[in-house]
Amino acid sequence: MPHIRRLLSPLTQIATYTRWVHLILGGVVFMPYLIAVAVLASLILASGGGPGSGSPGAALVVGLAPALGLVAATAWLPGVRTMSAHLVRALVTGALAAEEVAEASTRRSRMRTGLWLVVHLSAGFAVCLATMLGLTQSAVLAATAVAPDPAGLMEGSLYPAGGEPPAPAERIAAPFAGAALLLAVIYTVAGAGALMARLAPVLLGPSAAERLAAAQQRVETLAERNRLARELHDSIGHALSAVTLQAGTAARVIDTDPAFTRSALEAIAEQARTATAELDHVLGLLRDERPSTAPQRDLAHLDQLVEATRAVGAEVTADVEGDPAAVPGVVSRETYRICQEGLTNVLRHAGPVPVALRLRVGAHELEVEITNPTAHPAPAGAGRNGNRGGGRGLRGMDERLRLLGGTLQAGAADGQWRLRAAVSWRDAQ
Repeated sequence: MPHIRRLLSPLTQIATYTRWVHLILGGVVFMPYLIAVAVLASLILASGGGPGSGSPGAALVVGLAPALGLVAATAWLPGVRTMSAHLVRALVTGALAAEEVAEASTRRSRMRTGLWLVVHLSAGFAVCLATMLGLTQSAVLAATAVAPDPAGLMEGSLYPAGGEPPAPAERIAAPFAGAALLLAVIYTVAGAGALMARLAPVLLGPSAAERLAAAQQRVETLAERNRLARELHDSIGHALSAVTLQAGTAARVIDTDPAFTRSALEAIAEQARTATAELDHVLGLLRDERPSTAPQRDLAHLDQLVEATRAVGAEVTADVEGDPAAVPGVVSRETYRICQEGLTNVLRHAGPVPVALRLRVGAHELEVEITNPTAHPAPAGAGRNGNRGGGRGLRGMDERLRLLGGTLQAGAADGQWRLRAAVSWRDAQ
């Protein structure tokens, strides 16, 4: 039973008929090439005056090879490869479904595309001829059994008995012969379609170099997405944490300390403006625009970051050794984000507690250390109540430092949570 089902599957699968259409389209496209070259060949043959010089068949045979050469040259036209790939995806089921086909950019890819066009259009032309002859002869054979004048119906057909009327037995057997011929055409087309499905990834699919380039592009895209996610997490996360603490504190003392409430609301407005500018900057990066409203912050803005954290109520002690202006731009920007995320983690997980920030800048290296007291040492990513917070902040800081060749240490010891980051740019100069 499975063998019979497998044998009959080409008759019932929709792929057989969509691939049939794909091949016929190839034959239709091939006809202008062949006719144009055949007309030119017939004119050349006629001028020679040799035997058979006026035969259309001879012109077609002579013009077949030049027509296929023109078909192959079509692969050098822009868009031909991608158009062929779209047609294959639509009609040749199972071929190029998961392949990213780019426009031909190398001589080798154009040659593969040209070979595909030659195979597709020549096979399509053969299938067109087989379809016309096969369907016509099948219909003639099927009608022979009931036609009042079978001899006239058979005239000009491929019936092997010539012009003589068919015998009664032959008339009875003719519909079965017609059905067998129709099945032969369908199975032939199914085989040709399956062959095209196997050839399409080889000739139209990406080469090894194109696959490598696509993989590299995906890696770069993923890295850029991770970078933008870190920017949003660090900048917007810091602002939201500060706003949440300030709003909660202001709500508790709104009746007893109006002056503090006013100050907290002003700080919230400032944080919101800063967050909006940072968000506009990141959205500009997503749209591939030049940032115009929010230059990237670096260690030159560290004092503003410390003051904004103090406005929330945290007692921040900042100790800066060396000249932050001497730090290379990319290191300065990433170090600022690390300080921002470190202070944000203190506010989010410990609240407005005393914080010590120490920055030491050397000739070719810097070190940042942020410490705050903690009553209950908690693992990385744990919240104030010991709940897991996901650890995205520490993971983002670690990613930043690994890109710079730096190191990150974070953990609780002796009642203190300590975060330490070190970066050296000696080898980069």
